[in-house]
Amino acid sequence: MGPHHNNGLNVAVIGGGAAGYFAALSAANHHPAARVTIFEKSDKVLAKVRVSGGGRCNVTNATFTASGLAKNYPRGGKPLKKAFARFQAKDTIAWFAERGVELKTEPDGRMFPTTDSSSTIIDCLSREAQKSGIEIRRSTPVRELESSDSSWFVNGDRFDKVIVATGGSPKAAGFAWLERLGHKILPPVPSLFTFNMPDEPAIRKLMGVVVPEAQVRIQGTRLTEQGPVLVTHWGLSGPAILRLSAWGARTLAEKNYHFAAQINWSPTLSPNEPAATALLDEAWPEIRRKKIANACPWGLPRKFWAYLLERAGVDGERPWMDLGKKQRNKLIDTMLNDVYEVRGKTTFKEEFVTCGGVALSEVDFNTMESRRAPGLYFAGEVLDIDGITGGFNFQAAWTTGFIAGRLG
Repeated sequence: MGPHHNNGLNVAVIGGGAAGYFAALSAANHHPAARVTIFEKSDKVLAKVRVSGGGRCNVTNATFTASGLAKNYPRGGKPLKKAFARFQAKDTIAWFAERGVELKTEPDGRMFPTTDSSSTIIDCLSREAQKSGIEIRRSTPVRELESSDSSWFVNGDRFDKVIVATGGSPKAAGFAWLERLGHKILPPVPSLFTFNMPDEPAIRKLMGVVVPEAQVRIQGTRLTEQGPVLVTHWGLSGPAILRLSAWGARTLAEKNYHFAAQINWSPTLSPNEPAATALLDEAWPEIRRKKIANACPWGLPRKFWAYLLERAGVDGERPWMDLGKKQRNKLIDTMLNDVYEVRGKTTFKEEFVTCGGVALSEVDFNTMESRRAPGLYFAGEVLDIDGITGGFNFQAAWTTGFIAGRLG
């Protein structure tokens, strides 16, 4: 590639996504004399940033301690804790603020640009790359990467350092080139997906209904999560389901996505009958003469309550005082221990997240340098790192990109 740029380093970044851009900007910032080149195999850069958060871009999460952040990664939490001590959510906020992009926090902790548009983030990263003189080669897949005499050759061009930020891959073959360099690869499986329930048509008719707080457990495992559950036309989604899919990514893949989900639709109570009955007894004087369909003491959405009554075989048109003990117990049991058969999954929106990738033991998280190949660094989802939904995957990309770009 000719002589060194101002006697600086010659740096290649493979991958033009969030981690790749942030790594390239960090390299240009920490090494002003460096020549930095991004290689992107498609003709589009920052594609995932564009679709994230429904086109609003969930930049990070308002969790401001390294240990607090690290708890949101089914894979990678422990080494990331060390990395977050160097660059975490408040550093991300400050980085964008210094470049004129303000972020806002939603009640659940997710953070978005105040413009509610991912273009704001893309424009900021693109502008900074241009300002830093970073060369971007679109439609340029890396066909060969090899090292020789402490230099690296990318498609035949010589570089001093290489940062790999190629993202996750749905197939192990996508990591074969890194395996050839001596890295251990954990096979990729999907993380962050919704549950398909083809054999449960009754609940799917409620698509769009959100139960604000439910507890979902995968029978036969220790997997359990609590939070909002959204009914969709193919099954169940929402934060509780997505978190479960992330923490259970490998277990559910082993089950071939065929399992039973047990749901307590009212987890504000401890999931036992006495607590549920106590709430009913408390509301009794006020509701006893009311139609059961019109008075739900557990605060469930009206449409969902009607569905649950039907599922328990209870006539909602009758007043509460006409409900026999046996039916009352059946109703409470249905609410606390509702079981559904899951057969399959659907990718959550366009946000394709996998677990798997380069084994974390092979990377020094102080520098993000490979322990196998000196001068080779990693950032983002190419590593066996994945976060639950809420801005955590992007935060891992910014953090590992920033550290990798320091180049040592």
